[in-house]
Amino acid sequence: MKKNYKKIPMPVRYAINFVLLLAFLLIVNALIENKVISRSNSIVVVSIGINIILAVSLNLATGYLGQLPLGHAGFMAVGAYSSAILVKNIGATWLTIPLGMVFGGLVAAIFGLIIGIPALRLKGDYLAIITLGFGEIIRVVLLNIDSVLGFKLTYGAASLKNIPKTTNFINTYIVVIITCFVIHTMMKSRHGRAILSIRENEIAAESCGIKTTYYKTLGFVVSAFFAGVAGSLLAGNLGLLNPQSFGFMKSIEILVMVVLGGMGSMAGSVISATVLTALPEVLRAFDTYRMVVYSLLLIIVMIFKPSGLMGKYDFSLSHLLEKLLNFKSSRGKKSEERGS
Repeated sequence: MKKNYKKIPMPVRYAINFVLLLAFLLIVNALIENKVISRSNSIVVVSIGINIILAVSLNLATGYLGQLPLGHAGFMAVGAYSSAILVKNIGATWLTIPLGMVFGGLVAAIFGLIIGIPALRLKGDYLAIITLGFGEIIRVVLLNIDSVLGFKLTYGAASLKNIPKTTNFINTYIVVIITCFVIHTMMKSRHGRAILSIRENEIAAESCGIKTTYYKTLGFVVSAFFAGVAGSLLAGNLGLLNPQSFGFMKSIEILVMVVLGGMGSMAGSVISATVLTALPEVLRAFDTYRMVVYSLLLIIVMIFKPSGLMGKYDFSLSHLLEKLLNFKSSRGKKSEERGS
């Protein structure tokens, strides 16, 4: 620690972050309501928020925990259908909207626990294969469950329609903030340090008395919960759901966001989710070649920055303000010394 290094107290840090986030929500929401941001662009902004939740939640299992699950779209599908069926049947009110999100997240978390306990005893490619299989099972079940039950529940390939459109900018980004805060706080706790130790060396962590199976399952379940919440927001944004939207490629798309941003970097996940969601819309003018340009950009980043855009670095506004504060105070002292 440097001598006379000024630190911003924790309550002040939280107050600064709260004020800035509140200002962001109010300003962007005002721009959307006053149609400065067009309706089509506002839909893209909401999609960016949903993808941020998916990328940050998968980063918990992939970047922080060091596992390779490929069934994130399955948890998203479970959360989306659970929430949509609940809200559709009881009606959309100020109470049922957050209730639907929590319900979708809890159902996804239960599935995460069921699949996580046996799957997380495996490693690497084997874990990827079993979670990939789980994702595909979910998709097939959603397609065919109506014929087994004998009544309409998910409507299979015909899509679940007339879902109340409850998702907007405000509730999406409130959930984004909650997701980032919960995962950030979790990773700064002793539980987070235990999870990071498993990523670095599982055998050493176990020899130190860390319950590796417990913490691997915990990380997997929390990741699945937020994927389910993101699915709930997606259902409220689209107004209809089709099982084909939650296939293998959706899981790969979310994984690409995590890898591109940097495995273990929350800031990287936020940036890559924003860029990869907005980029196809920006390149729409090139229509025929836009997916080629999109793919080439991904390849270039992976060649020149294989650790991802941010590596394992996590941006901290408080630390940045502390550096600026101490830099100014040190410059002030130097100028005083020169004057004397």
